[in-house]
Amino acid sequence: MINVAKQKTGAVSFIHVCEAQSFSNTKPTVIFIHGFQSVKENNLHYAYLLAEKGFRVILPDCIHHGDRESGLRNHEMMQSFWEIVVQTVHEIDILKEYLLKEGLAAETDIGVAGTSMGGIVTFGALKKYPWIKAAVSLMGCPSYKDFARHKVEKFLEAGFVLPFDEMQLESYYAKLDPYDLSNDPTLLNERPLLCWHGKQDQEVPIDPLLTFVNDNKGYYKNKPNNIKVLIDDNADHKVSREGVLATVEWFAEHLHQNEEERYHAGSIKR
Repeated sequence: MINVAKQKTGAVSFIHVCEAQSFSNTKPTVIFIHGFQSVKENNLHYAYLLAEKGFRVILPDCIHHGDRESGLRNHEMMQSFWEIVVQTVHEIDILKEYLLKEGLAAETDIGVAGTSMGGIVTFGALKKYPWIKAAVSLMGCPSYKDFARHKVEKFLEAGFVLPFDEMQLESYYAKLDPYDLSNDPTLLNERPLLCWHGKQDQEVPIDPLLTFVNDNKGYYKNKPNNIKVLIDDNADHKVSREGVLATVEWFAEHLHQNEEERYHAGSIKR
């Protein structure tokens, strides 16, 4: 049986999903981040499938979302996008510390994943935290500054007026440097990374991801199977069933499980 519990640590509310018999045991854990203007509950299907495989899954709400909704209007949410991304990167570390303190996970057995904004957060977390064992970015972008410029262009095309001048924007972009993995891909350190993207995606275009992976495959020369990109030629900004299952299998392959957990986890039914 799979247990689902709503919990909180500090200001971070989250859903905790795990097999009931081992709910309080130390076990491999995946922190899964939702997308922009989404909520943690929308990723329960990932959590259930991962829990069936023997993992603990933590689904947090990002600031201004879900249980932490703050009444921002749509354009205010858009202006807060990078604030949300950066704070969520920091809150991943808060969740990790909670897991260690409660004896729920070992620092060597924690993975991170996310969809859309959550996939972007995943790349920033990989730059900041060498303890992340494996990661999956679904519809994400590793190049923070390039994507920020892209979003500003789209914002202006939509007829909005930015409350910043060009100099302020450049200063704003510079603040993203500490989280921009494209500036220092060596920090991946050959850790397992799966990326899924729809070729028709207009929200988070695929090209920056492909450029990043093609430019940096050399950093995986000793472990070429640790980096993988799945492209759905027909998909737009929505993860396919195949992408969901690939996420689960990636963690099953790259996050440690002991023999007893492997025996009880079984296999996913398609």
